[in-house]
Amino acid sequence: MAKPMDFDELGVVMTGLRPRQRKYAELLLREGVNVQPGQEVAVTAPAAALPFVRMVVEEAYKAGAGHVTVMWKDDELSRLEYENVETSWFEKVPEWRRVQLNGLAEKGACFLWLDGDDPDGLKGIDPVKIATGSRAVNTQCDIWRSGLDFGRNAWSIGGVPTQAWATKVFPDKEPGDALLALWDAVLEVARVTSDPQSEWETHNAMLEKSKRRLNAAHFSALRYQASNGTDLTVGLTSKHIWEGGAATTVGGVRFFPNIPTEEIFTTPDRSKTEGIVHSALPLVHAGKVVRDFWFRFEGGRVVEFDAAEGRDVLASIIKADDGAAYLGECALISKNTPIRESGLLFYSTLYDENASCHLALGMGFPECFEGGFDLSPDELLTHGVNQSSQHVDFMIGTDDLDITGIKPDGKEVPVFTHGQWAWE
Repeated sequence: MAKPMDFDELGVVMTGLRPRQRKYAELLLREGVNVQPGQEVAVTAPAAALPFVRMVVEEAYKAGAGHVTVMWKDDELSRLEYENVETSWFEKVPEWRRVQLNGLAEKGACFLWLDGDDPDGLKGIDPVKIATGSRAVNTQCDIWRSGLDFGRNAWSIGGVPTQAWATKVFPDKEPGDALLALWDAVLEVARVTSDPQSEWETHNAMLEKSKRRLNAAHFSALRYQASNGTDLTVGLTSKHIWEGGAATTVGGVRFFPNIPTEEIFTTPDRSKTEGIVHSALPLVHAGKVVRDFWFRFEGGRVVEFDAAEGRDVLASIIKADDGAAYLGECALISKNTPIRESGLLFYSTLYDENASCHLALGMGFPECFEGGFDLSPDELLTHGVNQSSQHVDFMIGTDDLDITGIKPDGKEVPVFTHGQWAWE
């Protein structure tokens, strides 16, 4: 058995990682949110990742940012708040928070989230409190939320390793070794090579090819089948659009909402999902882990569900609002991707959703409906695009998953065979 690194050895190794970490920070700013000259950059980050956050802020200014606002998170402080504050407090977002988020969005800020939460950080906390707070932010900070949903503000989510997260992913390693291993994994799946921006251009071109193929097919539905019991048909709108890879704001700024990303996705017709679907990976939601769960749909709505662990979390998601029990996304991801091939369970939706085909309960995407950015939320709902304060991804992509595209005339076309694109 290898001897664990001592503090000094860890310091030397982490120092050696800094050039790749800097390339990663540059990637997040120049390809992720694509900072424009003089633009405000809003960064949300865990306090435990302070050294890397400093690097991100430095790279933001190098990229031309006019100002950078950092909004800190801390798992332990969040836990103390949930443990000691009544649920009713979370029903209303403090005025200063509404002014901050809406003001940043109105100024045209881009938003970068660095995700490094402890997957077990809120274990045991009442999920109703968490859902109440999330719903309040998404509905009361309306300018900010609509800016993200309707393409006015560029945004991106990237991971930043923290000790708590690393220990969860690598429980058999010493703390220092676990942190180093997670950094290696995060940089690898984010394609941080000697020239990551070039790597991402190539990767985006590959995603574009699959996207064009799906858009040309004009399927009316997708049927999912797997040996774990999944037998689900997801109806699509007549004007659905497949997206993936880079996105573009209404002002023409290209950005990558997720780094890493491997998915091609669309928004289904909220009323046309029928059947049962089983999870392929655990769901980590608001600091809690849900395992071995399933949903049964009728008329687009979840009518039955269960889980081996975390059923209360699923209940809190589905009951969040009227749209939370309907699908807002279906995403296709081949098992032949760096994240899946790493064999790691990251306990982070950002990573695990990009290792597996997934669905999402809640909010649909206006950009996935033809002319969607020009429609109001009520108009989108009329056309079948789900509306909700929630958007919760869950992974369903098993190694033997088959997906069949169904044409309006009933013709069936293989899309996925045994967990990978039928045309791979």
